[in-house]
Amino acid sequence: MTGRPHAQVAYKVQALSLHAHLFEVTLRVEQPTSRQTVSLPVWIAGSYLVREFAKNLQHLKARQGRADISLTQLDKCTWQAQCEAGRPLILTYEVYAFDNSVRTAWLDTQRGFFNGTSLCLRVHGQEDRPHDLTLIGAGLPADWQVATALMGRKISPKGFGTYWASNYEELVDSPVEMGSFWSGTFVAGEVPHRFVVAGAAPGFDGARLLTDTQAICEAEISFWHGKRTHGKHRAGRDQVPHQHYLFMLNAVDNGYGGLEHRHATALICKRADLPRLTQTQALGPTDGYTKLLGLISHEYFHTWNVKRLRPAEFARYDYSQENYTDLLWFFEGFTSYYDDLLLRRADRIDDATYLALLEKTINQVLQTPGRQVQSVAQASFDAWIKYYRQDENTVNATISYYTKGSLVALCLDLSLRQAGKTSLDAVMQALWRRCQAGPMTEKDLLAVLAELAGQSFDKTIARWVHGTNDLPLRELLQRQGVQFTEEPAPLADQLGLQVTEQNGILIKSVLRGSAAEQAGFASGDEWLGIAAGTGKPGPGWRLNRLDELPLYLGQAQTFKALIARDRRLTELPMTLPELIMQVKLGVSDPGPVSQWLGSSMLQKS
Repeated sequence: MTGRPHAQVAYKVQALSLHAHLFEVTLRVEQPTSRQTVSLPVWIAGSYLVREFAKNLQHLKARQGRADISLTQLDKCTWQAQCEAGRPLILTYEVYAFDNSVRTAWLDTQRGFFNGTSLCLRVHGQEDRPHDLTLIGAGLPADWQVATALMGRKISPKGFGTYWASNYEELVDSPVEMGSFWSGTFVAGEVPHRFVVAGAAPGFDGARLLTDTQAICEAEISFWHGKRTHGKHRAGRDQVPHQHYLFMLNAVDNGYGGLEHRHATALICKRADLPRLTQTQALGPTDGYTKLLGLISHEYFHTWNVKRLRPAEFARYDYSQENYTDLLWFFEGFTSYYDDLLLRRADRIDDATYLALLEKTINQVLQTPGRQVQSVAQASFDAWIKYYRQDENTVNATISYYTKGSLVALCLDLSLRQAGKTSLDAVMQALWRRCQAGPMTEKDLLAVLAELAGQSFDKTIARWVHGTNDLPLRELLQRQGVQFTEEPAPLADQLGLQVTEQNGILIKSVLRGSAAEQAGFASGDEWLGIAAGTGKPGPGWRLNRLDELPLYLGQAQTFKALIARDRRLTELPMTLPELIMQVKLGVSDPGPVSQWLGSSMLQKS
């Protein structure tokens, strides 16, 4: 793209040292104010934790012309340049980049990656002006390329050169991938999409990844905007809000996650979870690949739900501090409901696989004592201090707004469908038309529900979202043709433990009210073995895995657990609890199930 005016705020980024993991950044402000203030964000949108990106910034200097300008640090991430107004101000600095996640920045001999929130100082008062970003390829390996969703002003065939952003938010919402990566393209909804993968093994099946991702994108565009007829949208449907889209996937030995952006998403997955050339498609995707497809579906759904249709509190981000909202149960939870559901509608999984994924979510929520302590709306507000700062007590103190939020969406969808007038699909589409150009509140959701369903859902949302009682899952699923039964829960859940089992059994968390808590287990304990059960003399047994317990316990219901705590050996008397059950889902009536999983029930005329 050419012909855009020279930006008033321009950044130049180059690798200073691959081995030291340092980027060098030069920032030019054409028209600074007197005593111009700059700052680096403390968080990145979509990841609700103050991460203090300024901790990685060093050697900050400023000049006007040939004269050095002094800088005064105002707080942990803000500086004031003692400059004159109207004369170009140049700032230079280095950023340490060694966080191999989707949230910050990374640089080594194999790959470079960064989000603008980690590298680009915000020029106060000029955030709404056009910004330029120039990526320098000098000093990098000859086979390195660039991928970013930013529009190019003047770039080389490999992607190095100058890019343009309409404002600071667009700049920092457009991550940059650099390296020798695999790249492929497809078109969905008449929108060009690119998919780049770093770190893939030689057996990676890129063609299958493109085919599956294209199907997901088509399903989601159809969900939000309706199906197309002869290349055009159906009458009354609005246009797809993005003109291009970029998937950026970093394949590593062990990792998982994603972060949504307006025209892109950054993903990370296990290398082993990528589709392989040797796999037979007829057998269906592996569990790991299904999980990856669900992640792709989730982040792409965010293109609408949170990046454009967003909570009122996010109408304009404040990058200097926490931005609180109690609506993450909707923006993350409802997205989590639709990510797997749209995999089914895109024919990437079958009914049985979908129900198995739903079953896992239901059991995860029901096995979390914190669901009775904190509502999902409160959990949303406290994301900054609870969900993103998890410890051994998190499971007892809060509930995930992803998982419970997805079940709120499920219950709402089934309630609407069974009433016969509308569905959650139609509600989401109506919210898009109502709020896409502005912020959304809970009142908007309640208003749309009342309009489409013909009845108030105020009390229902109050119970499900702002209360701590369990959701009516059994009743709603059974009426939808889903068989809702129970089976014994895994042993760890029976005992009330979360453990890791590498070279022994290490206690991560002890669930509130459980047999393990009553026995005196604590996080950090190492469970070494058991003494004889039933009070009779006999040998003890060493445990390497938790599933060995029934073998050595026999018929005994009481025993002594031998644990190590702070290198001290202790015996904890324990009694096995009554059998604890978990949910098992199946199909009792395929008709209603197929209608729910396979199609969108829209508002009746």
